[in-house]
Amino acid sequence: MAAKWGTFAWLYNGDSSPLLLLDAFTQASADMVDIHASILFQTLLSEKNYLRIELGNLVGIASSVDISTKENMQDLIKIGKDLLMKPLSRVNLETGTYEEVKREGTNAKALIRFAKLLSDERRLRQSI
Repeated sequence: MAAKWGTFAWLYNGDSSPLLLLDAFTQASADMVDIHASILFQTLLSEKNYLRIELGNLVGIASSVDISTKENMQDLIKIGKDLLMKPLSRVNLETGTYEEVKREGTNAKALIRFAKLLSDERRLRQSI
């Protein structure tokens, strides 16, 4: 199907993905940031200090950044709450896929741990 697309079709292909080419570049940029940050933190043996919680498979209206209806906001809140209850995962640098981190609990638990880490760090810096 994509082989027959013209310029306009690559830029706009219906309601589900209104800006295909732009989406591809945006996603590629986000993936590169994740890969580079993951490599840096793994190299420094500090991968627990890097936390990225992402749901990479949003589709339709939920994936649009410019639809702020009450219904869409409620859907996004539900998606966020569901995501918090999922197991913590990190990107596997060899496969590019997210894999569950064993014995690390949920995303909510990881956020609480990370917030405490940042809060303790701030308190320490203010006391100096």
